[in-house]
Amino acid sequence: MHIVVTGASGFIGSHFCKKLIQEGHQVTGIDNFLTSSPKNIEDLLGENFTFIKYDVTQFVHVPGRVDGIVHLASPASPVDYLKHPIHTLKVGSLGTFHLLGLAKEKKARFLLASTSEIYGDPLVHPQIESYWGNVNPVGVRGVYDEAKRFGEAMAMAYKRTHGLDIKIVRIFNTYGPKMRINDGRVVTNFINQALLGENLTIYGTGKQTRSFCYVSDLVNGLYKLLLSEHQGPMNLGNPNEMTVMDLAKIIVKLTESSSKTVFHPLPEDDPKERKPDISLAKSVLNWEPVIPLEEGLTKTIPWIKNQIQNQTDPQKVSVQ
Repeated sequence: MHIVVTGASGFIGSHFCKKLIQEGHQVTGIDNFLTSSPKNIEDLLGENFTFIKYDVTQFVHVPGRVDGIVHLASPASPVDYLKHPIHTLKVGSLGTFHLLGLAKEKKARFLLASTSEIYGDPLVHPQIESYWGNVNPVGVRGVYDEAKRFGEAMAMAYKRTHGLDIKIVRIFNTYGPKMRINDGRVVTNFINQALLGENLTIYGTGKQTRSFCYVSDLVNGLYKLLLSEHQGPMNLGNPNEMTVMDLAKIIVKLTESSSKTVFHPLPEDDPKERKPDISLAKSVLNWEPVIPLEEGLTKTIPWIKNQIQNQTDPQKVSVQ
């Protein structure tokens, strides 16, 4: 197939493009490098991968046959969407609109990357696809949450109105190589601080929970979903839940760091619990994560260590 992937040079996008190429597909990657790096796709450029530097909030045209569109483009970490709030809203609304138009024109299947953030600070645990969420639309995180919720609504409107083949993946916390060390996510924060011998910054009590999926597991799920006949939303993530404090302890152990922990106030609307119900993915895709957390972290730590060594002044971050 010929697959168009937006956000192609991002953390998840670059891994997914590589998976598609390995499976024999032709890939056209699109990205504007707002929060990503061209280095992530340097090894992909070749006969089966072409790249277009472009902002999908503008009209999108791709010549020739297109069989599938995977819309991954968006600032995705608090550091990024708090820095680019309006662009985050535009890529989730206008970007999704333009790419759905391309899917309609090409009669292509469409996979929208949504997020566990659409559940907000959930009142249902674990989170299942039928749960509508508990989101503060006017809070600082609302620019990301509502952009994704609107994107889902638009995608389903195109399905109902134009009969498009629509798949929506709600991605839970994912980690692995190619993450930016200054992206403000808890895994990169902790590894970065531990390797530098700094105190690990914990927001709130550290008792809030997250579940972490290694990127290769997520990519395998994305690929299965793209090829499936499933229509509508599906959770993809690791259901093994843990506290942020326990994650800090594991990373200190794996990095052999002497770092201690310090506590700061919890950011506005930060979810207290986060765990996917992946029953649907298990039954429809026969998918579930297979990489244990410590194994995934041992693959991630060298990447972050290398990034630290290759910059003279590692950027300090403070948003979890």
